[in-house]
Amino acid sequence: MTTTLIRGATLPDGTTTDLLVTGGRIAERGDTLTAPSGTRVLDAAGLVALPGLVDLHTHLREPGFEQSETVLSGTRAAAAGGFTAVFAMANTMPVSDTAGVVEQVQALGDSAGYATVRPIGAVTVGLAGERLSEIGAMANSRAAVRVFSDDGKCVHDSLLMRRALEYVTTFGGVVAQHAQDPRLTENAQMNEGALSSELGLKGWPAVAEESIIARDVLLAEHVGARLHICHLSTAGSVDVVRWAKARGIDVTAEVTPHHLLLTEELIRSYDARYKVNPPLRRDDDVRALREGLVDGTIDIVATDHAPHPEESKDCEWDHASFGMVGLESTLSVVQAAMVDTGLFQWSDVARVLSETPAKIGRLADHSHDFSVGSRANLVLVDPAASSTFSRNSLAGRSHNSPYLGMTLPGSVRHTLHRGYATVIDGVVVDASEVAAAAAATGVRRG
Repeated sequence: MTTTLIRGATLPDGTTTDLLVTGGRIAERGDTLTAPSGTRVLDAAGLVALPGLVDLHTHLREPGFEQSETVLSGTRAAAAGGFTAVFAMANTMPVSDTAGVVEQVQALGDSAGYATVRPIGAVTVGLAGERLSEIGAMANSRAAVRVFSDDGKCVHDSLLMRRALEYVTTFGGVVAQHAQDPRLTENAQMNEGALSSELGLKGWPAVAEESIIARDVLLAEHVGARLHICHLSTAGSVDVVRWAKARGIDVTAEVTPHHLLLTEELIRSYDARYKVNPPLRRDDDVRALREGLVDGTIDIVATDHAPHPEESKDCEWDHASFGMVGLESTLSVVQAAMVDTGLFQWSDVARVLSETPAKIGRLADHSHDFSVGSRANLVLVDPAASSTFSRNSLAGRSHNSPYLGMTLPGSVRHTLHRGYATVIDGVVVDASEVAAAAAATGVRRG
C-alpha cells in the first residue's frame, strides 16, 4: 500500500495544510502530520494543491489511429498536465458507437493506470449523421457511458438531434454538440474576416457556430434535456449561451485553452500548428470568452487534445489536419490567460478544470474538497515557475502544439491518481510502475 505525506500544500482556498494519503484516499489532514515509516514525503512548500484535473474533451485516437496517440500515451500526457480523468472522444476506428468499443477503450485506460478514462459514445452510427447509434447499449455497458458526441462533426439533422436529446434524458446523459453548420463551413480554413481575405484563405463565419447553438438550446428546452456545447469560440456564442441560461435551459459550455490565449493573427505565418477546429478567432472573441468564463456563462475549460502525426501538419496549410495537442500545456495556459491576468483565483481553476467537468460527465467519486476519506486524485503545481515549452514538455506521441517556443508560467510538480504517483518532481512515472499500482488498487472508474 502506497503512503504519501504532502507537507505544506496551499489549497485552492488559500489555506496551507499537510495531507497524508494512504489506501488511495486522504487519511489525515492538518499541520505537522507525522509520517509513518516508509512514507514518501513530498515537500509542497510554495505549491498549490488542486483536485486532479478532469478533461471532458480528449482525443486518445485508439483504436485505429495509434500512430497519433494511444490510450497509454495519451493518459501519460494527461498525467504530465495534472489530469487524473479524461473523457475519450468517439472518433476512433472503429467509431465508439457500440458497447464493445467503449468497453475496450475503458479497459485500456484501467490497464494503463495514468488516469481514469471514461469513453464518450458517438451520437450517430459511424459519425455519419444518418441514424442514432447504440446509445442505450453504451449507457448500460460496463463503461456506463453518460456523454455522447459526434465531435469532429456536427449532428446537423435537427430531428436526429432532437431524438438524441430525448434518449439521453432517460438515464441522465448529455449530448455534447460540435456546433458547426457544414454548409456554411465547406472548405473553410480560418476565421472569416478581413484577415482571411488578406491571406487568401476561405473564411469560417462565426454564425456557423452560433446558429447551431441557438437551434440546439431551443431543442433542449423543448424536450427537457441536458445539452453541452463543445469548444465554444465566438463572442456571439457566449451571448447565445448566456441567453439560454437566463431562460433556464439546461445547457453547459466549454472553452479550450487555445481559444482563451491565441488569436487568428498567428495564421499570418501559415504554420499549420495553428490550424484548429473551430478556428482561432479575433481579439474581441478572446476577451468575450474570458468574460464568459469569469461570469459562469462558460462552465469549464476542456483541452480538445487532438494529436496528429508529423506529416499531417508539416505540409501546406490547405492540406493540413485540424487540431492541436493540449493536455500537457492546459494548466499553464489557463494560468497565463486567467490567473496571472487577475481574472481567476486558484479556486476558480479548480472549479472549471476539475469540479464542474466531473459533474457534467457524471464522474463519481473523483473528489474535490481534500476532505478526510476523499479519493486522492490531486496535482501539485508550482505557480512561480516558468519555462520555454518544447518537445521535451510533451509526453504523448504527437508534437502538434501551438505553444512550442513560448514561455509559459507554472509547472506540474506531482500528480497523484487514486493515491499513487503518476508524476514525481515533474517527471512522468514509468509505465510498468503505474500499471502495477493501478492493478493493486483494484479501483474501476472514479
